[in-house]
Amino acid sequence: MLSQLQTIDIVVLVLMLAIMPMAGIIIALRKKTAEDYFLAGRTIRWWAVAGSVFGTNISSFHLIGMLGIGYSIGFVQAHYEIVFPAILLLCFVFLGSYRRLDVFTLSQYLEVRYNDKARLLYTILLILIILVQLVGSFYVGSITLQWLFGGTGFEMSYATGLLLIGLITCSYTIWGGMESIVVTDTIQTVMMLAAGTAVAYFTLSQPEIGGFTGLLHLDAAQPRALQKMHLYLPSNHPNLPWTGIFTGLLLQHCFNFSTNQFLVQRVLAANSDADARRGVIASGFLKLTIPFFSISAGVAAYYLFRARFGEMDFIRMSAQSDNAFLKLVETVIPHGTGLVGMILAGLTAATFSSVDSMMNAATTLLTVDVYQKYVNPKASDKQIVGFGRLMIVVMVLASIGLALWTYTPDRTNNFMLKVSAQLSYFTPGIMVAFFLGILWRGASARAAVIAMAAAPFYGVLVEFIYNNFLGTNATVAAIFGTNLNFMHRVFLTFVLSLTTLIALSRTLFPNRSSEGFERLRVSINAGQLARAVGLFLALQSIFIGLIILGGISPKSVAVWAALATFGLFFLHKRSTTEELPALNIGQNTARFGHDGDLLWAGLLTGASIWVLYYFA
Repeated sequence: MLSQLQTIDIVVLVLMLAIMPMAGIIIALRKKTAEDYFLAGRTIRWWAVAGSVFGTNISSFHLIGMLGIGYSIGFVQAHYEIVFPAILLLCFVFLGSYRRLDVFTLSQYLEVRYNDKARLLYTILLILIILVQLVGSFYVGSITLQWLFGGTGFEMSYATGLLLIGLITCSYTIWGGMESIVVTDTIQTVMMLAAGTAVAYFTLSQPEIGGFTGLLHLDAAQPRALQKMHLYLPSNHPNLPWTGIFTGLLLQHCFNFSTNQFLVQRVLAANSDADARRGVIASGFLKLTIPFFSISAGVAAYYLFRARFGEMDFIRMSAQSDNAFLKLVETVIPHGTGLVGMILAGLTAATFSSVDSMMNAATTLLTVDVYQKYVNPKASDKQIVGFGRLMIVVMVLASIGLALWTYTPDRTNNFMLKVSAQLSYFTPGIMVAFFLGILWRGASARAAVIAMAAAPFYGVLVEFIYNNFLGTNATVAAIFGTNLNFMHRVFLTFVLSLTTLIALSRTLFPNRSSEGFERLRVSINAGQLARAVGLFLALQSIFIGLIILGGISPKSVAVWAALATFGLFFLHKRSTTEELPALNIGQNTARFGHDGDLLWAGLLTGASIWVLYYFA
């Protein structure tokens, strides 16, 4: 816990936190149509899309947890922030179709492509996913607020923390809708980045560390097995196996950025296709900063605490890695400057950033896909907005009630958090329905519904078979571990769901009408996408071959691999354009220029590739 806050910290904290509800309430004073309320009138500019997407992705526990994992495990956690494949998939495959259909929800998209049963099933699954995540966010948010403000004069009970989160988020989401959320998310993003950057700067500036390069030298001086600034762990690692990172985790990124309502809703609300693309790409750059100010600060904290504190204190702190953040704030942040107040404000803002987005997404699904579809198809804008506001209150009360009911004193044994961690059982089937729906006209509605419904059962089945049979084999366990990692399970479930949809579409339930597929007006096909991915993988295989066969260090090829990857985005001739889907934007072929979207997509991809090689 932090020591008593000084007056300047309290002033900074209160002023910064007051900005959020004030900004949201000011926007809420405007009159709202249904489109204004749920999609901000489709007027969001790219910078607001970026801030809102980033804010939706990040919570206070996320930032603190990232630093804690950097402290205990290392830089490998950065894979959760390297999301360029998912961003490219959204920007240059899905985005054009989503926006051309002018839909409010992704379930409406599935109804166009398949039928109303696919729409309803997606709505049910997403409401379940969002509700569980919302309860988990309330639970962790309240625990985190207790933890952050313990010993500061702002101590609060668990129930008070829940009510505070509910009241503050409701103050601007009920009346302002999506526009208020986007504005507050952007403010929260600035506050989170400021807090994280301040902690990283003062941590890396300590004489025991010597800056980021000093951290790299300090880590390199350790035996290889003890080094932390690397991105790849063995395939049998229980938490972050490299094989799972490039399979299941990659698919999870694709779900979050391409088929998840509460993130894609920002894309639907953008002012134009260009604003949507640039905003999502910019959010990718923002996410790429997290390894350098959060995870690397955790690694630096490990070496700092080991050097500065006694062996017994270091061992005790290492057993509670999540406490590394507050210990850093107490140790390295100058007091009496207001910086402690600013950091607490940033982390408190992060507590609200994901909650408000999930609430808005859930109420949009309930209002558009249930109320307007089945209860009152002729509802006026006033009735639709009124029902949406009512659903926010219902979702908040339900979340607080479940968070109180499932309360346990520590985060590690909470039932609801364990359930939240298992939501990846549902996502592979959803991804299959979306991916094949947009890339293959042969995908049928009945097959898609069955694949989505079967995915959770496939997940349970493959986990049971592996843990009880395959994992007991010494050879298999040596490669993939004794228990099936969730990333491997997601990948296997995806393959089974994909096989199910293809097999049923080709046999029992063929797609007899291509009307739904034609309405999507997809700019690319599966062959083009496969050739683009193949070209990318072929290029990377050259550099990987140089590392494995030529004995060249990954650091030596990192820059060249990044530049070569970036160079792919300059292939703009007609013949190359037909091969690279990334060069097909909307209905027109993009003319690549220095101010074009592909430049930024290429920069993001190249920067990500550099990270993947340099920290191998």
